[in-house]
Amino acid sequence: MELTTNKNVLDFVQKYVDLMKPDKVEWIDGSKKQLNELTKIAVSTGEIYKCNQKLLPGCLYHRTAVNDVARVEGRTFICSREQKNAGPTNNWMDPKEAYAKLDAIADGCMKGRTMYIIPFSMGKIGSKFAKYGIELTDSIYVVLNMAIMTRVSAKVLTKLGDSDDFVRGIHSKVKLEEENRYICQFPEDNTIYSLNSGYGGNVLLGKKCFALRIASYQGWKEGWMAEHMLILGVQKPDGDIKYITAAFPSACGKTNLAMLIPPETYTKKGYKVFTVGDDIAWIRRGKGGMLYAVNPENGFFGVAPGTNVKSNPNALATTRKDTIFTNVVYDPKKKTVWWEGLDKNPPKNVLDWKGNKWSGGMVDAEGKIIKGAHPNSRFTAPAKNCPCLSSEFENPKGVPISAIIFGGRRAKAAPLVYEARDWKHGVFVGSIMASETTAAAAGAVGVVRHDPMAMLPFCGYNMADYFQHWLDMGKKVKNKPKIFNVNWFRTDDEGNFLWPGFGDNMRVLDWIIRRCEGVVDAVETPIGYMPKPEDINLDGLDMSVDDLKQILDCDKKVWSAEAEDIENYYRSKFGDTLPKELYAELAKLKKNLRKRA
Repeated sequence: MELTTNKNVLDFVQKYVDLMKPDKVEWIDGSKKQLNELTKIAVSTGEIYKCNQKLLPGCLYHRTAVNDVARVEGRTFICSREQKNAGPTNNWMDPKEAYAKLDAIADGCMKGRTMYIIPFSMGKIGSKFAKYGIELTDSIYVVLNMAIMTRVSAKVLTKLGDSDDFVRGIHSKVKLEEENRYICQFPEDNTIYSLNSGYGGNVLLGKKCFALRIASYQGWKEGWMAEHMLILGVQKPDGDIKYITAAFPSACGKTNLAMLIPPETYTKKGYKVFTVGDDIAWIRRGKGGMLYAVNPENGFFGVAPGTNVKSNPNALATTRKDTIFTNVVYDPKKKTVWWEGLDKNPPKNVLDWKGNKWSGGMVDAEGKIIKGAHPNSRFTAPAKNCPCLSSEFENPKGVPISAIIFGGRRAKAAPLVYEARDWKHGVFVGSIMASETTAAAAGAVGVVRHDPMAMLPFCGYNMADYFQHWLDMGKKVKNKPKIFNVNWFRTDDEGNFLWPGFGDNMRVLDWIIRRCEGVVDAVETPIGYMPKPEDINLDGLDMSVDDLKQILDCDKKVWSAEAEDIENYYRSKFGDTLPKELYAELAKLKKNLRKRA
């Protein structure tokens, strides 16, 4: 039964029913009854397994195809009408060519299957921030995940009315063929087309595809921002809460920071940290001339390996009910799950992420340990499960942002923390974000990979225009957030980390908040404002002020090489399209380094 009379929606649905030729069409209303019925169907076909309902109530287990376990950047395209609008950092395909290619692959792909029509909202339904979408899919796994990650409801269609302002999402597993796998975004058409994948990042179209690639384009055109940022609130002993957004490339502790538990020296005084979002922030101008942020998602799509009671107890607690586990270890007898790093007691005689028999400690012919869970195995958990979820999570107006943090993994260059001089300088700091490759990645170790604002794979338009949009937003906001850069990953000459990280990152957040309040001074350096070592609280840490000085420095030689690398990156990638203000900030950095040499 159709849930709307909106001609735009019905025409969209009919177009792809005619193309994909499903045997049956089912509208999703988000009700528990309907989702339970779909779960029963998926369990009966073996697409999904039920977990032990006493130990993991409401939890499910799923495996993707072995060739389909992660986002595929090489098969992800921005299909803008002009190539220059996709810019130098995106794969581009002409929209006419893309539609023709995708339609040919999709022709008849749902024969013998059901097409599910999912109306969903990114952001609270009816709020100023909310954006609506309709995803068509032949995967019950996608339906169940979207019901966790977004707000799936017939109310979306009611709010949409007769409007044409919705994102069109088309997905089919087709045959899960790698050679015909495409994830295409059409920013000018508000359309996402994903074929031959069943992995979450490619098929939960509300996530990176909509909430970042399409939304970043929408924000550019409409005067707001869609950013790859966590949002957290730090409550001080007097009850005042300051909200911070932060952008990090992968492997830099983003989720751990979003769900941080402060060290004892802070908890004893009454400090608390609340999670608003772990991955995406939509940011608009709001009351008091400030920027306000919401998390447009309704759940967490987290990496399982390494998540444990020590590294992130809040994330682990979030997965204890109504969660979908993907590509982890499954115990068919106990109906429980496990992954590397969960604990030191790997199970025996269970099934690995491929469905093969597996026991902890198994090795291959070369004596290497065979992992049970895929390194990118996931959990999809409702945000409401999170013990430290902010009471402002559902606030339709968002939360006021006092500080924006950028960060990366740098062994020597970036200090523990520094503050940008002003908004323009802060945009420059974000634009030069980079991380070094680790031993965990293929290829050389320590190679600098640029990832501006951690948006490199997710910006839906030309990144030079994206930088300009950041500069323009600064002109429109009276009380701008202060911008900072952090680096938890400084090492000594033997490669040992010099900062403890995890909960102790609260000590840096504390200094950042005091800077926002104007109650603590800073030292001016060639790269920006740095803390006085005595202003970072080391109480309870096995670390001296002299130790701290090692990671609160600005090595002129290292930064002179850094400046050359930045210039090469700017000129090779963007040339004359880069905003002049950023070249001016680079010139200022070089001048400062010469002046103080």
